[in-house]
Amino acid sequence: MSINLAMAAVVKDADVVHSHTWYAYLGGHLAKLMWSIPHVMTIHSLEPLRPWKAEQLGGGYALSMFCERTAIEAADGVIAVSKGVRDDVLTCYPHLDPDRVHVIHNGIDPEIYRPQPSLETLARFGIDPDKPFALFNGRITRQKGLPLLLAAALKLDPRHQLVIVASSPDTPEIAAEVAGLAQRVRDERGNLVWIDRFIPREDLIHLHSDAAVFVCPSIYEPFGLVILEAMACESAVVASRVGGIPEIVVEGVTGYLVDYDADRTERFTTELAGRIAELLSDPARARKMGKAGRDRAVKQFGWPAIATRTVELYDKLLSARS
Repeated sequence: MSINLAMAAVVKDADVVHSHTWYAYLGGHLAKLMWSIPHVMTIHSLEPLRPWKAEQLGGGYALSMFCERTAIEAADGVIAVSKGVRDDVLTCYPHLDPDRVHVIHNGIDPEIYRPQPSLETLARFGIDPDKPFALFNGRITRQKGLPLLLAAALKLDPRHQLVIVASSPDTPEIAAEVAGLAQRVRDERGNLVWIDRFIPREDLIHLHSDAAVFVCPSIYEPFGLVILEAMACESAVVASRVGGIPEIVVEGVTGYLVDYDADRTERFTTELAGRIAELLSDPARARKMGKAGRDRAVKQFGWPAIATRTVELYDKLLSARS
C-alpha cells in the first residue's frame, strides 16, 4: 500500500492510469483522485474468489480485498480478461455499472512462444525423448490444482511420463501436502520428473514444444495465459472447464476440457487421467490438436489486436471527459 502511494505521486502528467491486479489497484485509484485522470484496471483474478489466500496472508487478505473493492467500484473502465471474469466481476461487485466492464483477453507474442524442440533440454532434466510426456507448469498453490493432478497421476498407466515444473509454495502446509503426494506417485507408479525450481523461459518453451500434452487442472483460472503459451508452442491441452479456460481451449479441436466440481474430485481426477492417457497414447491426434492450438493462439490472441482494443477504450474514456 505504501508503494501504491509512491506510484500515484509520480503520474502527474499522465492522461490515463492503468493498473493490473490488487497489488497496484489502489495506486491507480489514488492517482485518479489526485490528478483527475481516468483509471482503467485489468482484472486478472478476483480476491473474493480466492478465499484460500487467507491461509497464506492472514490479515493481509482483508487488506487486498479492501484495495480491490475500493478501486473497482470507482474505476472508469474495468477490463476483464475473459467473459467468465466479467460475469464474476458483476457477481462479486453488483453495484458496478455493467457498461464499464469490457472484455479484452490477455495475449502472447507468437514469435517468442513458438515450437522450439530441444533434445539437450530434455536430457538436462532427465526426460526420456523416446516417450511422449504430459507437462504441468505452475506455482504450488490451491488455485492451480496440483494435488488433483498428482491424484490423477496415480490412475495413469505407469508407462506414461509426467513432467512437473512447480515451485514457490504458498504455505509450508501445501508444500508438505504436495511433496507427500509426489512421493506417493514415485513409489506407486514412477515415471515422474519433478523440477522444483524456477527455470528460464527458454527452457519452458522447449518443454512446451516437446510435450505431447499440457495439463492445467486449476480450480480457479480467470484466463489461463500459461495454456495460451503452451498452445503457441503446439502442445495439445487437457484443462479444467473453469473460468476463462473454455474461451481459449476449443473442446476436441485444440484439446479437452474436464468439468470440475469441488464435491466430486474423484470423478474429476479419473476423467483428467483418461483424457491425458488418450493423448499420450495417440501422438498423431496430439500433434493435430497442437497445430490447431497454435493457429488459434496466433489468430485470436496476438498482441496487436489486443493493444488496439485497449487504446480504443482509452480514447473512449478521454473523449467522455472532454
